[in-house]
This record gives sequence, structure tokens and C-alpha cells, in this order.
Amino acid sequence: MYAATKHAVRVISEGLRQEVKPYGIRSTIISPGAVATELPESITEPDVAERIRKLYEIAIPADAFARAVAFAMSQPEDVDINEILFRPTRQEY
Repeated sequence: MYAATKHAVRVISEGLRQEVKPYGIRSTIISPGAVATELPESITEPDVAERIRKLYEIAIPADAFARAVAFAMSQPEDVDINEILFRPTRQEY
């Protein structure tokens, strides 16, 4: 279910990008890997929580996500950053 909804968001976002481009509106899909958030503490299913906690041992700081957003937003008007995909260097998937 997670993969299906994540894919749906990407497809909808890409459709939006194409629809608003003629109006000079830029959009960027930003897909982060493990970013240090409260997510590991919010999972109640024990086996899932353990896997997420283990993954988040290598999480990058939240300001890394903020820098990616700032990068996309700071581009000149003739540059459109369509997508940013980033992960911690030690994240396998």
C-alpha cells in the first residue's frame, strides 16, 4: 500500500507540474530517504518499529531536507528542478 500511494503522489505531482508550467509555475518532487524525524517513535507495531528504528540510525539531519528545498527554490526563473531524490550515503535502498 505504501509503495502504491507513494507512486500515486509522484504521478499526480508530475501531472500538476506539466499543467502549471505554461503559467510559469514551477514545482519540484522531493523524495528524501531516512531523515531524522519523530517517525520511529510514532510506530506502534513492534516489528515494524524495530526495522524503522534500525534504518533511522543512519538518518540525515532534517536541515538536509531544508537545504534541498532551498536549492530548488533558489534557482533562477529559467531553471526548473523537476525532481530531487536523495538518501543518506549509507542507506541501501
